[in-house]
Amino acid sequence: MKTRHTIFRTAFLFLLLATANISSAQTAKRDPVAKPTIVIVHGAWGGSWAFRRVDALLREKGFNVYRPQLTGLGERVHLSRPDIGLSTHIDDVVNMILFEDLHDIILVGHSYGGMVITGVADRVPDRIRRLVYLDAFVPNDGESAISLVGSHGDWLKNMTKGDYIVPAWVKPDQPPPKDVPQPLKTFTDTIVLKNKTGLKVPATYILTVEAGKEPKNDDFWPQAQRAKERGWPVLQLTADHNAQWSAPEALVEMLAGIR
Repeated sequence: MKTRHTIFRTAFLFLLLATANISSAQTAKRDPVAKPTIVIVHGAWGGSWAFRRVDALLREKGFNVYRPQLTGLGERVHLSRPDIGLSTHIDDVVNMILFEDLHDIILVGHSYGGMVITGVADRVPDRIRRLVYLDAFVPNDGESAISLVGSHGDWLKNMTKGDYIVPAWVKPDQPPPKDVPQPLKTFTDTIVLKNKTGLKVPATYILTVEAGKEPKNDDFWPQAQRAKERGWPVLQLTADHNAQWSAPEALVEMLAGIR
């Protein structure tokens, strides 16, 4: 009889411990202060490699970070084709979000990446907590990167070679990581926005302005003003257009504070 009581007490204690562990695990999963996942979409000619330092600094702060690579650029340059357009790049990011099963994300788009994240928000608004436009295009339905550049687009025309936009700094003999030719179609394609829910996703604009330069003289000032007209917070960061290189620490502090 005594042995039975001992066995019963041991089994009961084991059950209590197991229940407590399960409860603790479930509580951890429901942790309301968990930091959101940050997804960073790079700009034209570049690649996800350009945000390695930003990625590392954000991970040090406890964020989970993804850097989707747009087709035909960066490490996927071997897939480059003239028919790659804006919709291809939107698909790249949408599919990564779906296949990685990401939710409640902060989606960051740099420069041309603003075109891409706008399209992503139209497709999967329920997966996004907030959009962040980092010195980026803020398109309306039916606009293209070329149309947003407007009268300042002559420099793009001068860099167009056949079906690609090839800046002077892009050299074929450079070792990777490096910028590469951008399919022209990604800049001429107009964005199609059909989902009204996507337009309601909260957003923040970060305008990068070089030290000593007037914000209104910055190339992306009109985009920041468009964001302001939409009622979005507009933050200013002292850095050149590529803050991921010129001011990564300051950029990370700014991103870390956005909720």
